[in-house]
Amino acid sequence: MAQDGVSLSGVAGRYASALYELASEKSATDEVATALAAFQGLINESPDLQRLVRSPVFSAQEQVKALDAILKKAGISGVAGNFIRLVASKRRLFVLPDMIAAYQSLHDKARGLVRADVTVAAPLKPDHETALRQALAGVTGGKSVSLNVKTDPSIIGGIVVKLGSRMVDASVRTKLNSIRTRMKEVG
Repeated sequence: MAQDGVSLSGVAGRYASALYELASEKSATDEVATALAAFQGLINESPDLQRLVRSPVFSAQEQVKALDAILKKAGISGVAGNFIRLVASKRRLFVLPDMIAAYQSLHDKARGLVRADVTVAAPLKPDHETALRQALAGVTGGKSVSLNVKTDPSIIGGIVVKLGSRMVDASVRTKLNSIRTRMKEVG
C-alpha cells in the first residue's frame, strides 16, 4: 500500500506504523513528528552522522552509544529517542530515513495535510505562494498543503511540482530538452 509516494510496506512501513500507533496511544504524534524531523535534519547536515546511519561497519552497540550522545545533545528523548535507539539496536539504522518519511506520511494523512515539493527558478512572492497553495489544495480535494519551495535557477523558468507520487514539470529547461530531442530525431 502506498501513501502519498511513501511505501508503507516493508521494514520502514512496519516500523513507522508501530511507532505511529505507540505515539497515538501516548498522545505524542506531533512531538514524535517534530523530533524525527529534527533528527532527519541532523542526518542531512552531517556527513559523519550519515556514515554512522548507513555504514554496516559499526556494531549495534557502537551505533547506540554514538546516538545516545547525539540524541542528548539534540534534546531528542521520549518515544522518538527510544525508537531511534531501538532501530539502532536491531541493526536497522540504515532504513531510518525511510522510516521517518513513512511516519511523517502517516502523520500528515491523519492531519489531512499533503506535502508538495516545488522547484522554481526565482523565489516566489508571497501572493504567488498563496495562489499555488490554493491551486494545489483544489487538486487534493481541499486538503491543507505544506509547500517545500526550492529555488533552482537551472530550470530557467516555469515550475516543477511534486505532490505525493505525482509530478508536473513545467520548466523551461525540460521544454528545451524536449525540443532538442525532437530535433535530433528529425535530423
